[in-house]
Amino acid sequence: MRNPRNDTALASTPAKGTHRSSTSVGPKAGAQPSTGAAGLRRAPEHKSERTCILSRRHGSRDELIRLALGPSGEVLPDVRAKAPGRGAWIGVPRADLDAANAKGKLKGALARAFKTGDLLIPADLGEKTEAALRQAALDRLGMEARSGNLINGADRVEQAARSGKVRLLLHAADAGDDGRRRLDQAWRVGGSAELGYASGLAILTDRTILSMALGRENVVHIALTDAAAAARVLHALSRWRAFIDPEAGLGRGDAAPAAASADDTNEGTR
Repeated sequence: MRNPRNDTALASTPAKGTHRSSTSVGPKAGAQPSTGAAGLRRAPEHKSERTCILSRRHGSRDELIRLALGPSGEVLPDVRAKAPGRGAWIGVPRADLDAANAKGKLKGALARAFKTGDLLIPADLGEKTEAALRQAALDRLGMEARSGNLINGADRVEQAARSGKVRLLLHAADAGDDGRRRLDQAWRVGGSAELGYASGLAILTDRTILSMALGRENVVHIALTDAAAAARVLHALSRWRAFIDPEAGLGRGDAAPAAASADDTNEGTR
């Protein structure tokens, strides 16, 4: 049985047409609004809502993170909300989760949600949750790559961007400034403003991790060419980013690391 109604935001949505820089992860203009840490909105009525056990605010399953109770009593993140058994929902950023865990507030809230005090809550639950969200985002990128909805390689991405085929442009955290600017400009030529973007978005991980996730060599720049695929990737990236920084999830973030070291022209073209 899942605990009823839960909230806060793993993301907030800017108004349609808002331009974003490559330092934040944000949704396409016109995407369905979600709950935001800086301005909460109720989820659409056609979606079931849950309640955050810590903040008591409401949000949809897509906006919150489920915690599952294992057979041994251990509480672990279930970011895909598919684990069997009891579940509780959280909608707070990692800093708040870590603080609640350290002070014992989380244990009390979970005891009420699970109707038992026999719980094993890892001290690093926040770290485990962040890692799970990160993996979910990387898995989504890998799935879209295998489905043929994603291309990489600076030349291929530039060509697709200029021709108006790119629905979402992503840069690795260690992408070079010159490569970013060139592809951002190509995307603007191809009509990124019509999608609500001024430039591509920075992913919070480097080319090595992205390459492993996609099963390709030296992945620095990524382009999603299918609108639905772009929305799926954006959602996964936004949940991850917003858990780390509630002000960053969708379109309001501080800069992701961008210490470029390798030349983008060496990027794989598969």
